[in-house]
Amino acid sequence: MPKIKTIEISAKCRDMFAISAHDAEGAIVAEGDGYVPGFMPGEHWGDYIILTIEIATGKILNWKAPTDRNIRESLRDM
Repeated sequence: MPKIKTIEISAKCRDMFAISAHDAEGAIVAEGDGYVPGFMPGEHWGDYIILTIEIATGKILNWKAPTDRNIRESLRDM
């Protein structure tokens, strides 16, 4: 078997997604839910989370950091 460098995880999210934002102490300051937000990588159609992970580092290779606006659009009460 060749040495495995990356794995790809694709998970169906039951047409639901939950997000919470935490302050420096770890307290929840805002929450949201709904379909998987558009800032997640891959062609997810709001249903899937698709992550490519490098085994050696644990780094998510296909991650693009969401903007503040992306995050705020996914949170209620912000």
